[in-house]
Amino acid sequence: MVVADGVIRLLKGIVSREESVTMESFEENLLDYPQYTRPEEYRGLKVPDVLLSGNHHLIEKWRRERSVEITSVNRPDLFDKSK
Repeated sequence: MVVADGVIRLLKGIVSREESVTMESFEENLLDYPQYTRPEEYRGLKVPDVLLSGNHHLIEKWRRERSVEITSVNRPDLFDKSK
């Protein structure tokens, strides 16, 4: 099932937004950035202010920085390949 899902979603027209396929969690040899949803605060943990700002440039910068940070800590072998 996992293999079928992974292959089928690459077929044209299966996934409505093409960028959903191209922007995977394992892009450019970097692990994905943290994902947040509502509420803005949960059990004392807050969504970073930059993600609530609406500034898409700063949000993309934050995401990239977090991806690099997470990859360098958890998978430094991948981090070395992404340079």
